[in-house]
Amino acid sequence: ELYFKNLSKQKQKEVMEKNGSHHKLRVCVATCNRADYSKLAPIMFGIKAEPQFFELDVVVLGSHLIDDYGNTYRMIEQDDFDIHTRLHTIVRGEDEAAMVESVGLALVKLPDVLNRLRPDIMIVHGDRFDALALATSAALMNIRILHIEGGEVSGTIDDSIRHAITKLAHYHVCCTRSAEQHLIAMCEDHDRILLAGCPSYDKLLSAKNKDYMSIIRMWLAGEDVKPRDYIVALQHPVTTDIKHSIKMFELTLDALISFNKRTLVLFPNVDAGDKEMVRVMRKKGIEHHPNFRAVKHVPFEQFIQLVAHAGCMIGNSSCGVREVGAFGTPVINLGTRQTGRETGENVLHVRDADTQDKILHALQLQFGKQYPCSKIYGDGNAVPRILKFLKSINLKEPLQKKFCFPPVKDNISQDIDHILETQSALAVDLGGTNLRVAIVSMKGEVVKKYTQLNPKTYEDRLELILKMCVEAASEAVNVNCRILGVGISTGGRVNPREGIVLHSTKLIQEWSCVDLRTPISDALHLPVWVDNDGNCAALAERKFGHGKGVENFVTLITGTGIGGGIIHQHELIHGSSFCAAELGHIVVSLDGPECLCGSQGCIEAYASGIALQREAKKLHDADLLLVEGMSMKEEEPVSAAHLIQAARLGNARAGGILRTAGTALGLGVVNILHTMNPSLVILSGVLASHYVSAVKDVIHRQALSSAKAVDVVVSNLADPALLGAASLVLDYTTRRTY
Repeated sequence: ELYFKNLSKQKQKEVMEKNGSHHKLRVCVATCNRADYSKLAPIMFGIKAEPQFFELDVVVLGSHLIDDYGNTYRMIEQDDFDIHTRLHTIVRGEDEAAMVESVGLALVKLPDVLNRLRPDIMIVHGDRFDALALATSAALMNIRILHIEGGEVSGTIDDSIRHAITKLAHYHVCCTRSAEQHLIAMCEDHDRILLAGCPSYDKLLSAKNKDYMSIIRMWLAGEDVKPRDYIVALQHPVTTDIKHSIKMFELTLDALISFNKRTLVLFPNVDAGDKEMVRVMRKKGIEHHPNFRAVKHVPFEQFIQLVAHAGCMIGNSSCGVREVGAFGTPVINLGTRQTGRETGENVLHVRDADTQDKILHALQLQFGKQYPCSKIYGDGNAVPRILKFLKSINLKEPLQKKFCFPPVKDNISQDIDHILETQSALAVDLGGTNLRVAIVSMKGEVVKKYTQLNPKTYEDRLELILKMCVEAASEAVNVNCRILGVGISTGGRVNPREGIVLHSTKLIQEWSCVDLRTPISDALHLPVWVDNDGNCAALAERKFGHGKGVENFVTLITGTGIGGGIIHQHELIHGSSFCAAELGHIVVSLDGPECLCGSQGCIEAYASGIALQREAKKLHDADLLLVEGMSMKEEEPVSAAHLIQAARLGNARAGGILRTAGTALGLGVVNILHTMNPSLVILSGVLASHYVSAVKDVIHRQALSSAKAVDVVVSNLADPALLGAASLVLDYTTRRTY
């Protein structure tokens, strides 16, 4: 025992000599909220466990001391830490000015505390405005700063605050290799950067609680709740776009109510906009809804168990993209707050969470899945590395920071390794004749396209789809594209939630009750979205075409058949049985020609390519089709193109058939105007330009005066089905961001 005591004293003497002092290293840890305490607590426990090397002072400020956010300073006391100072620094308010005033109040109060404590080093975490006040005070008072989690990238004002703290800090502990490289790129001294991993992972990866069911039942308030059958929701305001983030939170709650699963909702951070988010919760009755439990705070050890066994986590908290990956729990990351963060395969990003339908669709895709556990942010050994790093700090070194500026080169390298990959989608279009696969970029550029004849049997068709998709995915690497997922446009009625073709048109044989999502997702290890070709055309217009930014519009496809899609309040309408927007089957005549659907007088029976071909054959059989300037080879099949050519060359009968077709389409559009009242009608497909004048004329003659102001335009998109299939994917990402 005496030997080990002397050995400990010898080690203590060596560390003190290395630190350039003759006393223990006095460390001040300042914590501002529940989130940063979860990262700082493991370090605090480590420091406390080695009293021969360290003296620990704890300063508590920010939302820890606010009752509305759970008075979370109590959990610090429960962890048996002595709190040296409590600073009330939050100025209550609902806008950006309150955050600025809170920083100012902290700057006023902190100098007195730091003068009394005189720490050798202050440990500051993350990117909160409170942390900026701490770092500013310490830097101006010549106190060394150790910054935890610098070098990371996200999508809000937090980025600017985090990088500002990096510039003030003397030492850096980062979690990922990418963050380390960012710090070096920001001219920080490599010798003062420690790649340790996230301290919270030390607890995450060792968390084993056999009694997790009691924790789930306590926080979800029910004996019937089961693992993987509930949701954890945690969403914060985005201070650079408060209005949009409040709307996104409202849509999230609507989607969760519709999804009808037990949900634990945590209150947001103290930020501009947080009170408005709480008001949204109360307006929707979340605190009294039988499926919801709203809480201000959950102790970290219990929160770990809740997210580890959840069916899904949703929101925009960094916890979702960082800590939850350790358990492989599915995560839906909403909006831009975490843009640029490194994530595991368990995270589905919904960049533009601007409709309830998108968020609900993401829930349907993610809920209940289990992904591989991710260790991007740590291996469970961060704290020992950090303590060793602290012991190595030499207090005799000059306090003034030195920046390591790189040499400026005359020529910038254009090596392919320095060019970012283009985020892209694999788009599949299943037509009556052709099967097409394309690589489509985020901007709607068709980078590469493959076309084959669509096979007649189910087995051959599925085999060809897989073959073409695998070929395109391999080629994507060569054209520097990162494939985010697969979007499929197909004829017929589709259940987009399950990725199943319920039944198809007569143009595509053996294509009913077909699960497209599962085999393609299994083969490519990518998420797969499936929708009707008309709906895809509408989505293409919404993202890339005339419908961009338009709240209510209708797209009509005029091709072999007649189809379309309806966008209402920025959302695509599917209908209760996925039969909405079957616009080709609007009946415009009680005794019209027979349609392929079995009915009579449908728009498609008059205005589709098949209908025009039928009429062209009748004229040809009666020797009334060809006029001067036209010729046909003996074996050449009669097509709609011949009818259009004949009409253009003066064939009165052909012209009459086209006018009738245009009138039928126009009457259908009038019915749509009187039902949906869109502000825009987009005609798409090969026949659109031939019908647009007739449609406008019918609207002028037949529509109610209040509906006549509608714009009718021809689509300017070359491949609406492919672009629409791509847009199914491009609003979502599931691949790790580098």
